Amino acid sequence: MSDTITGIITGTIHVGYLFDPLCGWCYGASPAIERLIAQPDIALELMPTGLFAGPGARPMDAGFADYAWSNDQRIARLTGQPFSDAYRHKVLADRTRLFDSGPATLAIVAVARVAPARAFEALKAIQHARYVDGRDITDTAVLGQVLRALDMGEVADRLPAPDEALLAVYRARVETARREMRRLGADGVPSLAVGHAAASRLVRGNALFGSMDMLVAALKAA
Repeated sequence: MSDTITGIITGTIHVGYLFDPLCGWCYGASPAIERLIAQPDIALELMPTGLFAGPGARPMDAGFADYAWSNDQRIARLTGQPFSDAYRHKVLADRTRLFDSGPATLAIVAVARVAPARAFEALKAIQHARYVDGRDITDTAVLGQVLRALDMGEVADRLPAPDEALLAVYRARVETARREMRRLGADGVPSLAVGHAAASRLVRGNALFGSMDMLVAALKAA
């Protein structure tokens, strides 16, 4: 059973995708990431940073909700990705739960342990649940429903009470991604780490919002 979080495991250019499932810009970048995964000479690995998990979690107060919605409208204009009224009124208006990416990150790590090639599919479904369906992906019950709809009931069953083995993998993956961000000097997500280990180079996230040809060229030049 592999613990590698990958979208495609063959190819010549290794790209680590540094992201957080609660990052609106990462959601906006998903079409570009999907196209990268489809490139035959690119091997893309999901690297969840846990940026908004643990100490990075925060209350969803009115000020933060307004800031998020304003930012989301910029992302929608730039990328065409939808941010629905259901998301605005059900998710951003909910003051009872933290803005906490820990549960969704754990779900993606759990999928990768049993079906590495489906990790990006799970990420997309989780993002869609939040930004389009207006569902609370900080809730493990909601995440379980999303995964069951993908026929991933085995993974869904583990989320409410994750065992130590899964938690250990989660902590290791998040720390690996954070260490890579620090080493590269990445100031946020989404970002791309191109190449292997200490030889990797940073391609900043703005490259994901322009021409695909220019993005691929930047990856090959990195």
